[in-house]
Amino acid sequence: MDALTLFGVLAVTLMLLTYALENRSHWFVLGFAGACALGSAYGFLQGAWPFGVVEAIWALVAFRRWQTRLS
Repeated sequence: MDALTLFGVLAVTLMLLTYALENRSHWFVLGFAGACALGSAYGFLQGAWPFGVVEAIWALVAFRRWQTRLS
């Protein structure tokens, strides 16, 4: 397993964990947004730009959800 694949596995694992724990704290919503950003970076780095774009959109949606949960 090369470093890029390991990075992708880490990003997707973090996405899964933070999504599963979102109801416990607003910080997990922010963590999910960050994990989606990592997933987006992975998509662009491996050359799958459609995956990178979709994950970037998910990161923005999750960040917005985090902002609304704060108020």
